[in-house]
Amino acid sequence: MSKVSEISFIDSHCHLDAAEFNLDRDEVVARSRAAGVTSWVVPAVTAETFASTRKMQQLYRAHIAFGLHPIYEAQHRDEHLLQLRQALDTGDSIAVGEIGLDFYLPELNAERQIQFFEAQLKIARDYDLPVIVHIRRSQDQVLKYLRKWKVRGGIAHAFNGSEQQAAEFIKLGFCLGFGGALTYSGSQRIRRLAQTLPLEALVLETDAPDIQPSWLAGPPPLRNEPAELARIALELAAMRGIEVADLAVACTENTDRVLRLSP
Repeated sequence: MSKVSEISFIDSHCHLDAAEFNLDRDEVVARSRAAGVTSWVVPAVTAETFASTRKMQQLYRAHIAFGLHPIYEAQHRDEHLLQLRQALDTGDSIAVGEIGLDFYLPELNAERQIQFFEAQLKIARDYDLPVIVHIRRSQDQVLKYLRKWKVRGGIAHAFNGSEQQAAEFIKLGFCLGFGGALTYSGSQRIRRLAQTLPLEALVLETDAPDIQPSWLAGPPPLRNEPAELARIALELAAMRGIEVADLAVACTENTDRVLRLSP
């Protein structure tokens, strides 16, 4: 059996540039690497974070994506879509993200979310880039617009939909992101999907500093870090009855394929 410390993981969704890491980001990255999590995909959330996202590439060689997150819809302006295109023109973004829809928070404007989501899907198609989509309480609506704009696949972040919805995302060329939520015994649907979906459809993620795994839930909840991906992977491997090394290899290959990280 391989030791976790000897295995290399990629965190397919990690907000390494978040303010929660400002005081000790180098130490967070060091702990991540020590745990075998040696590569990260860092998606932007607003136009203002494009610069901090790019800095993660410069400092740590992280993979980066630029996008306008739906929960910040009140901050987004039409000119930010032009700024998104300008950021993509540099060629260092591997996807358009984090984009999508969030129908969980009642204060968000659904119409405005859809406006920016469609505009960004069009941009992703124009640049022939995959997308990283936020799908909280919005799986069917996100699928509707993905079918309309026919982008080059991507990742359905923090997947928590049904088996049928999972199958539809997979048909459209998407992998499904699984992370800390699967470590809770009460997350029965997520745990069942994580166990039964085809291995080639799964990618590992932390969403750090958010979506704490069960051992960080508190109270008070503790900050999530990319290093936690290794323990999340151990739980998922045990649930599927496979070696964690095999899971790591498969999920890395899946991330590479769907985001076209390898030349």
